[in-house]
Amino acid sequence: MSQPRIDIEYCTVCNSKPQCLELARTIREQIPEADVICHSGRRGSFEVQINDTLVHSKLASLAFPDYAEVLDRVRDAQQGLPIRPVAQQPITDCVIQ
Repeated sequence: MSQPRIDIEYCTVCNSKPQCLELARTIREQIPEADVICHSGRRGSFEVQINDTLVHSKLASLAFPDYAEVLDRVRDAQQGLPIRPVAQQPITDCVIQ
């Protein structure tokens, strides 16, 4: 089994750092050997890459990823399986001002 690398880019303007830290904690609890990095990035972003493969883009979908599916993809990467995109959570609290 390989050590998967997960890179999560989040938006500080949108205050999505708590979601990043929650996803990172969830991954580390289930897959302790995973190398998870959270870093601030582009406005509106919540981009998740596993081993340099983009599996979720909030910039493209306008939604957060399903954390359980992210875990499944990390497990796939750990076993050397192809890395597939994840589904996003439905948008339920969007307010346009």
